[in-house]
Amino acid sequence: MANPGRQNNQGTLFFSIITGLVLLLVGIIGFLGIRAVNSLQDQLDQTQERLAEISVRIDSLSEKTEIARSIAQDAEEQARQAAIGRLRAEASREISEAEKRAARRQAEVLEHEVARAKDEVARIKKERDAEMNRLQAALNRIADTRRTALGLVMNLGSDTINFDFDKANLRPENKELLSRVAGVLLTSSGYRVQIFGHTDNIGTDEYNQELSLRRAEAVRDYLVEAGLDPSIITVKGFGKSNPLVEGTSAAARAKNRRVEIGIIDTVVTYDNVMDGAEED
Repeated sequence: MANPGRQNNQGTLFFSIITGLVLLLVGIIGFLGIRAVNSLQDQLDQTQERLAEISVRIDSLSEKTEIARSIAQDAEEQARQAAIGRLRAEASREISEAEKRAARRQAEVLEHEVARAKDEVARIKKERDAEMNRLQAALNRIADTRRTALGLVMNLGSDTINFDFDKANLRPENKELLSRVAGVLLTSSGYRVQIFGHTDNIGTDEYNQELSLRRAEAVRDYLVEAGLDPSIITVKGFGKSNPLVEGTSAAARAKNRRVEIGIIDTVVTYDNVMDGAEED
């Protein structure tokens, strides 16, 4: 028969061994758990650090990306402005060239017009010179007629129209001569007529001025009666201020009692107007 006390001791020993093994196992498990937890914590900390670094890098990359985007936008804007500038410059050059071409064309047209105008003026002047020469030749067969810078001057002195002393009346022979003059002038146009009356040196200045004007008016009235347009005729009296010849003899005084007719070309413009027979 077994010993109960021994059995109890064996049971107690076995329980103690089991308990010790359990405690040892618990301790080992606890130790291993703490190490695992610490290891996991370290890994977690490292992961968080790496995440923080990654976050910093992401932020840095975002900032760099924004900077790069800003730089790209600036570069794009500069490129756009440069392109606009080039287009404007090209357009400006094209406009400038077009303006230059237009200016050259206008200058060529103006030059051509000026050349045509000069040719036309030269043609007209040549025609008028020929006409004045023709008139001079025709009138010269009637009375002494000379060319001046402005046209013609016809001297109707004592050998053609001879006014009596202190008279302004036209003699019949004078009218016949003026009819011939009018006939020549009526064959032409583009002129005006100035008639200048003169006296000898007898009498006052005032009286001779009035007398010379009446003589010029007598010639004008007859030329108008013969067919000349009165609107192209003007008269002026010089009195005794512009004698044809000097002296107090009867012959000299007869020569100074005269009328002169100026034929002024109105087609070719001159700077001055004829002002009496003293102009050659």
